[in-house]
Amino acid sequence: MAENLNAVRGSSVQCLSSESHLQELCRIEHICCTALGVNRKNICNFEVEYLCDYKRVQDEELYLVKWKGYPDTDSSWEPRHHLKCFHLVKQFHRDLERELLRRAKSQNNTTSKKVIARCPRRLDSSLSHHIVLKAKHRQRLRFWEQQLNAKRAHPGLIVVENEVDLEGPPKDFTYINQYKVGESVTIIKSAVGCKCRDCFTDDHGCCPGGFQHKYAYNEEGQVKIKPGFPIYECNSLCRCGPSCPNRVVQRGIQYKFCIFRTADGRGWGVRTLEKIRKNSFVMEYVGEIISSDEAERRGQIYDRQGATYLFDLDYVEDVYTVDAARYGNISHFVNHSCKPNLQVYNVFIDNQDERVPRIAFFATRTIRTGEELTFDYNMHVDPVDVESTKMDSNFGLAGLTGSPKKRIRVECKCGSTTCRKYLF
Repeated sequence: MAENLNAVRGSSVQCLSSESHLQELCRIEHICCTALGVNRKNICNFEVEYLCDYKRVQDEELYLVKWKGYPDTDSSWEPRHHLKCFHLVKQFHRDLERELLRRAKSQNNTTSKKVIARCPRRLDSSLSHHIVLKAKHRQRLRFWEQQLNAKRAHPGLIVVENEVDLEGPPKDFTYINQYKVGESVTIIKSAVGCKCRDCFTDDHGCCPGGFQHKYAYNEEGQVKIKPGFPIYECNSLCRCGPSCPNRVVQRGIQYKFCIFRTADGRGWGVRTLEKIRKNSFVMEYVGEIISSDEAERRGQIYDRQGATYLFDLDYVEDVYTVDAARYGNISHFVNHSCKPNLQVYNVFIDNQDERVPRIAFFATRTIRTGEELTFDYNMHVDPVDVESTKMDSNFGLAGLTGSPKKRIRVECKCGSTTCRKYLF
């Protein structure tokens, strides 16, 4: 027993609570803690978690405040001039206005928007209940946003937003940064690397030339080869460093993206919060690599659920499939469009198995800040003399199973001028 105690003496265990949560507990119990920065001067500081209700008594506006770290029973009515949380007050009235407009619309009320949006002197119980639900819902999204950013291994930040409904984070989804290799799947690692002094000018001896292909990028890192041709980047055995111009996809997502709830029934979507230049790398399609047989089995289940995220890796032969349903990155949330702004390329870096390419999305044109990112779920590459880089025609909502005659046609909601009306 003594030996066991000596073994654990001096060791530490990571606390599962955040520093802010521990500070809240100290204030609730009126405990000063030097390590957490809680002292006699700030122990009575109160932070507004969210606003629950509103009323106007004579000319004074009052808000029911839910205090952070305290139960609902300790919520109190406070005059507006006591509150320093201007962003929460603004958010409260924005949620209130949207709900008032929604109710007026559902009742076919023709009253002007200004009258409808005017804040009443008192809120009925259903209205205040909705405001609280929105506040709690926003907290869940912020927590999910923090989880996503904690797990990402790329520079680009992730923001989450839902101003449409009360749909929360996916219940069974894990963010990953690279392929998760499933059972019975073996990836052959690269055995050689280049010895170039300058990979950009020495393309004949560099990795693309070694596989008898052209160098894929220009001097600004934009793809210059046509869709359908593979991209061979330098790998971990190459002498060049991380700043090599032939290491674009492996540097990861560079842009700040927003996962948002669409207002037209397409579920979650992704929009860029930065301008993206034409032919620039945007993101990879990441998921679990499974065999085609396993994909067929899962496809039958996904068919019954009404949605799949299966992407066939059919560069040379249809042996493996990427399933991004449970494991994936931000590409999991990218929607379909018949006129997309993303194009698929097959990329090879640290593996020589042409059956398992990495799937990279590049911008087909300049993408403006705030624009939604899309790709074609039924993508094909022409002309026929180009090597195959084809999106499986069954990818998306239709699943893998069933003959074309029996497959349910899924209506397309992309809204583009060239819309095919149906996904498949």
